[in-house]
Amino acid sequence: MRVTYDAEANMAYIYLVEEIGSGEAVRQEIAGDDMAAVLDFDAQGRLLGVELFDARSRLHPDLMAIAEKIG
Repeated sequence: MRVTYDAEANMAYIYLVEEIGSGEAVRQEIAGDDMAAVLDFDAQGRLLGVELFDARSRLHPDLMAIAEKIG
């Protein structure tokens, strides 16, 4: 698992696979009533990763500490 965090956008992405190739995520689903996350799935219905909005308030500080900073 790998986590990236964009401080400017306050968004995180949790990779459940090593890499997600271009076009590999073919279906997205909004998770939560408050649209807090988007789940990315491949053509076989496997969950590839999770895009998380308002990440600072939603992720545990331990996970934020190890997140790769981007942007």
